[in-house]
Amino acid sequence: MPDVSPLLLTATPGRLDAVVSALVGASRSQVALWIEAGAVQVAGVSVTKPSLKLRGGEALSVTPPPPPGASVEAEDIPLDVLYEDDWLIAVNKPPGMVTHPAPGVVTGTLVNALLGRVPLPEQPDFDSEAGFRPGIVHRLDKDTSGVIVVAKTVEAHARLAAAFKDRETRKVYLAVAAGAWKAERPAQVDVPIGRHPVQRQRMTVGGANPREAQTLFTPLAAHPDGHGRTLALVRAQPRTGRTHQIRVHLAHLGSPILGDTVYGRASEVMPRQALHAQFLTLPHPGTGELLHLHAPAPDDLLSAWVALGGALPADLESPTTL
Repeated sequence: MPDVSPLLLTATPGRLDAVVSALVGASRSQVALWIEAGAVQVAGVSVTKPSLKLRGGEALSVTPPPPPGASVEAEDIPLDVLYEDDWLIAVNKPPGMVTHPAPGVVTGTLVNALLGRVPLPEQPDFDSEAGFRPGIVHRLDKDTSGVIVVAKTVEAHARLAAAFKDRETRKVYLAVAAGAWKAERPAQVDVPIGRHPVQRQRMTVGGANPREAQTLFTPLAAHPDGHGRTLALVRAQPRTGRTHQIRVHLAHLGSPILGDTVYGRASEVMPRQALHAQFLTLPHPGTGELLHLHAPAPDDLLSAWVALGGALPADLESPTTL
């Protein structure tokens, strides 16, 4: 049976539908339907007005309805598990694996693989266009490898989603970039990102409905490629979580990620974008203590860097200050 236990939350200031949406990771329109159906209580009283203003600190009780017929096949796909307990599971996602099913992609995803191993919580905001994503609180692009965390309970999902929204997590990626950026010193990129006005599958600096985006890039090693460009092994620390943020910001510096055919160009030595989620630190949803996760740099990225003449730095797997 679906888990129908209420989520007990503490309100932040704002409209009721917006506050609940942010806290549970559901769409605002979906939350409005819950409120109108009497599934949300404020200070023990059911309310049916999505626009109700909250001062912050109110006790909220949210009982999401079960998803309408959401289902996906469990598959026996091997996973590189980095950490697991009763609250969450952390996986080193391989390149080429989609995070969750969506229209046109219903098998071979991380969710399919996880369901073959553990139960995942019911998804409160299922809709057929967005895809079935139980337990998913953040994503990695299909061809980006590395650390991804998935909630195993509804409560864990709500707390992890809040941690990502409130920027209580620290993420460090490893990338190979090639282009005009000389990579002689760290670069702080602070430019907004929005949807490309014409190519809707792409993001761009500015664009439609731009949102703030900040990334710190620290070069670990760099050398000229012999064609007037600089090759750099880069540590990227995104302070915000926009779609394709690291890829867009490196392209903005004039040094798109090696093998990124969307924001750069194909590479003979790297068949995918050379981007890897190497470190993730976040508060554990059960204890509140910081959980440090690490997915070592993948062989294909390191081999590409060496093939291009790069040397591997001694501190490659040393966690940066988070």
